Amino acid sequence: MRVPAEIQQQVKHKGRLSPRNRKKAIWAYVFLMPQIIVFFVLSVYPIVMSYVYSFYDWSGIGPLNRFIGLSNYTQLLSSDRFWQAFINSIYYVAGTTVIGVGLALILAIILNDSRLKGKTFYRAVYFLPVVTTTAVIGIVMNNIFGLNGLFNDIMTSIGLMDRPVSWLTDGMLAMILLIVIGSWKGLGINMVYWLAGLQSIPNDLYESAQLDGAGFWKTLIHITLPLLKPMLSVILLLSIVGGINAFDLVKTLTNGGPYYQTETLDLFIYNYAFSSEFSGGQTRMGYASAAGVLLGLFTFVISVLFSLGAFAKEIRQFRSNRKKARLK
Repeated sequence: MRVPAEIQQQVKHKGRLSPRNRKKAIWAYVFLMPQIIVFFVLSVYPIVMSYVYSFYDWSGIGPLNRFIGLSNYTQLLSSDRFWQAFINSIYYVAGTTVIGVGLALILAIILNDSRLKGKTFYRAVYFLPVVTTTAVIGIVMNNIFGLNGLFNDIMTSIGLMDRPVSWLTDGMLAMILLIVIGSWKGLGINMVYWLAGLQSIPNDLYESAQLDGAGFWKTLIHITLPLLKPMLSVILLLSIVGGINAFDLVKTLTNGGPYYQTETLDLFIYNYAFSSEFSGGQTRMGYASAAGVLLGLFTFVISVLFSLGAFAKEIRQFRSNRKKARLK
């Protein structure tokens, strides 16, 4: 079969730009260049240098002149404080994910009801903590839940407590408080994600369910929740990654205390990189960089495994379709 001349000409010049389009492409790269430079300077370069610093015994000041190989990593993996920070991060991630995501789903279902009056106001109220600076929330909550704070004063004045409770000086209570406040802080954004998922479900499905006599719970179990699975995967992944990198709230609310029982991995890295009280009078930027590398690798592995698990059905379907295409 003879290929038409027009198609041959298109194939011959495929990938080539006309002078006019070439000029447009040049100007596009010119306008993109500042963003690309900022990305490499503020993102790529620090990440690469973190890997480099992790192989040196470096305080963060002066030249890199003491190469120690994997010594920082071996010290980290044998450090009880590092593993305590790791466990604290797991507790925080698990708590904020379960409470924040689950409660946000309940709120989204309630606020998605068209019959609810003032739902726009309620959405704004629940979203307000999201746009509030996390450090400010931590400072305010520290004053509220301190030993002589507002919460203890109210509870003792109305007789619900006999004496003030040391919320921030007890390790377990401080961690519970962190999880509750962290869940409340992220509740609004998770609610918005859930609302987006709920509003993407066609109303025809609900109308058909009503005609079949299905009630609220049957509709929720057989229609709403199955269709929200893709959104659930996204929300869980964002919540987990955000919880792993928790810093602002922990720093301002408990500062890792008492005795590092609420210190997360991000705060652990910060303390060794910018504080000298933990390392004999000088900072340990190389040691902190090694911890940052491990945290980055851990976050990457969790994200990949979670994504593979969340999209396992799509992956199997893709493999099945590819296999059928090969057989044809």
